[in-house]
Amino acid sequence: MSRTSFYTAAVHAGDDHSEHFGALSVPVYSASVFAFPDADEASAIHNEEKPGYYYGRLGNPTQTALECTVAELENADAALALASGMAAVSAAVFTACKTGSHIVAPESGYSTTTNFLHHIAERFGIETTFVDAADADNYRHAIRPNTSLLWVETPSNPLCRVTDIATVAAIGKAAGALTVVDNTFATPFNQRPIGLGADACIHSATKYLGGHSDLTAGILVGSTEFVTAARQGANKYYGGNIAPQVAWLVARGIKTLALRMERHNANAMAIAERLAHHKKVAAVHYPGLASHPNHDVARRQMTGGFGGMIGFDVGSVEAGKAFANGVRLCTLATSLGGVETILQHSASMTHATIPREDRLRAGITDGMIRLSVGIEDVKDLIADIEQALERI
Repeated sequence: MSRTSFYTAAVHAGDDHSEHFGALSVPVYSASVFAFPDADEASAIHNEEKPGYYYGRLGNPTQTALECTVAELENADAALALASGMAAVSAAVFTACKTGSHIVAPESGYSTTTNFLHHIAERFGIETTFVDAADADNYRHAIRPNTSLLWVETPSNPLCRVTDIATVAAIGKAAGALTVVDNTFATPFNQRPIGLGADACIHSATKYLGGHSDLTAGILVGSTEFVTAARQGANKYYGGNIAPQVAWLVARGIKTLALRMERHNANAMAIAERLAHHKKVAAVHYPGLASHPNHDVARRQMTGGFGGMIGFDVGSVEAGKAFANGVRLCTLATSLGGVETILQHSASMTHATIPREDRLRAGITDGMIRLSVGIEDVKDLIADIEQALERI
């Protein structure tokens, strides 16, 4: 069936009622082991000669339904659901790279991804060059003969920097390197990296795909070849499999993804515009603002909207903490992408593990606030943010 609208696709993507006895909601298959009718069938399924299930760590029907849903939303051939966003990151990296490989990645991005790339350099000899990813040509300049992977995170965490996916993907193809995009902040509602030339993308499904701050999961999306290699490699050997109950929760969350993202986008745009004119805010980072350095790139590649994430600078560590302590409706917490508005002071929370000089070099200032704008009434959110700013 043709699904030209994302709103329709979000509700119906991956549907195959015949596979589940007509159930509109895919059942949770709480089985770790699947029986075979005979030895030949056991051999064929066990050795990947025909589709089927035999061990929960390697897949189950609930997981498959989620994977089909996300693959369709991203216009990709295949997907692999995993236990967390970092399981998706590590599966992508270890599928694309081996000892001696080289990666090019953003200097400003999710801190655990940055620390993971430092970790594999020390432990496995997979080196990373970190670049200012706002200028796509920096990827070209950083490429070496052994470059296997160009890692992109756009919009980035927490500065909402934007990278030109199509340009980076073209650079990667010319160099024989894969391009993988972390699409967590944008979601497929706002951005589809594979259609822009990326080889694969990942999501922390903990965030917008689940959308309700009640699960931890990740998704890797790409070609059948790449996803199968990840399923039979990193997923199988490192054990980052998703639980069927969690897969079901993510699939349920996706049903309302389009509606939620529409509200996240609208609320964030209104708040960013208000913050841009506030006397206590030194800088606002939001791709929807005309003042954003890569606003034109964002307009070109983000078709649904500009996302629900805003970074803004209140000037100092003390001011950042005072703002975090001053909110009443917004919630001070680590994660993002839920229906509720969540904020954090980056320098003292997620990016506290990054040396200060490296953090500042990446543009993550002492007073940086990361705001995950929820779906509440925007007037209530603005009132809360402004009263907290007055406390600084």
